[in-house]
Amino acid sequence: MKQQESAFTASSQPFTGEQALTVGQLNRMAGRLLQDTFGTVRVVGELSNFTRAASGHWYFTLKETGAAVRAVMFRMSAQRVGFVPREGDRVEVVARVTLYEARGDFQLGVERMQLAGAGNVWQRFARLKTLLAAEGLFDPGRKQLLPPYIHTVGVISSLKAAALQDVLTTLRRRAPQLRVIIYPASVQGQQAPAELLAAVEAAEARLECDVLLLVRGGGSFEDLDAFNDETLARRLARCTLPVVSGVGHESDFTICDFVADVRAPTPTAAAELVSTDRRESLQRLRHQRVRLQQVMQRQLERLEQRLDMAERLLRSPARQLQAHGQRLEQLAERLQRWPLQELPRQEMRVERLAERLQRAMTSRLVESQGRWQRAADTLRPPSTAAAGFRLAQAEQRLAHAARGCWQRAAARLEMAENSLALISPLAVLGRGYALVRDADGHLLTTVDEARPGGQVEVRLQDGSLQATVDMIISNHSSG
Repeated sequence: MKQQESAFTASSQPFTGEQALTVGQLNRMAGRLLQDTFGTVRVVGELSNFTRAASGHWYFTLKETGAAVRAVMFRMSAQRVGFVPREGDRVEVVARVTLYEARGDFQLGVERMQLAGAGNVWQRFARLKTLLAAEGLFDPGRKQLLPPYIHTVGVISSLKAAALQDVLTTLRRRAPQLRVIIYPASVQGQQAPAELLAAVEAAEARLECDVLLLVRGGGSFEDLDAFNDETLARRLARCTLPVVSGVGHESDFTICDFVADVRAPTPTAAAELVSTDRRESLQRLRHQRVRLQQVMQRQLERLEQRLDMAERLLRSPARQLQAHGQRLEQLAERLQRWPLQELPRQEMRVERLAERLQRAMTSRLVESQGRWQRAADTLRPPSTAAAGFRLAQAEQRLAHAARGCWQRAAARLEMAENSLALISPLAVLGRGYALVRDADGHLLTTVDEARPGGQVEVRLQDGSLQATVDMIISNHSSG
């Protein structure tokens, strides 16, 4: 049998019907005949029984009234399709006519697929996508981030679209506090691109929303063609408002999806992206309230601590006045005691200065006499007259030096006496003041320390008086 199969495979002669074939040989022959006869063909039909296997391969049936054919599209080819086929879609495929040998099923091996009648639309979409991608309009680096806090949401959609109602319902459920502004525009048809463009420009000119939603429900590739407009795409790329595109279903892609700052798989998902759930917002507000309370509590504690420190440092006027009064009393007592304490010290100082001056004068006089005597001893008088003359000059210089020393010493002594007189308590007494002591020798500073009939000593500048207190008159006495 293997020899027959090899011979048949190698032979190019037509089958004569005399040979016995296996089922596998027959299927291979039929498959090769189909491929050689048809090659690659274009087929238009309606999708039916569409299945996406776990391997990524697509299995489906192309049918029309009264006819159907099975088809398979392997994973590598399926990944290049720009849409997700759905039951009932009318498509145009480029396929090879084959035979599935395992079952002997006639089938198409599909290599490319597009929506029937949308060939020009798909080609235009692909060319525009390539052009805008090359210009960098799809780059993530140029796209804006959604604001963290959104207060107003702008929605561009048709007023009759179900997608608009889905967006409004989602926003009311999740964040009823949000303000919603609708910019109506057609989302399908020849006038749709111009109206969508005008809505984007109006939203940007009015600057009344924080984010802009561009939404539409699902549909065929031709139905979504308004969102593949080049002018609209370039205008969205220049928009200063963050744009969220929620066009079609999750499997649908348009040029606006690639250009927008954020792409949402559905209109409902777009609404969820720009609205924080109310429960999450309340939880975040509660958390922020707790943090604010903690910060305020710490701030109040710091301020209270500063207040306590300031209160400790700040003394009342009465206490300050009392402290100053005590200080004045201490100074008055020191002033009263000072003449009695300072006078003996100054007198002793003057005596020491006089003694030092006298010793200095005596020492200098003795030194001068010694120098004169040594000069006289070493002098060789050539004659008695010359020696007498020099001796007289030396005596004159010595007398002059002695007078100068005495004069300077007297001047210093006079200056010391004048300084002592200025600070002497006697000078104060000379101006009419007096020091009063009781019988025990204690200095009296107030009249309250004296007693009627008591003996006191009154010290004046030139002497003392013994007196008896007959009457006490206080400056604080009433009347």
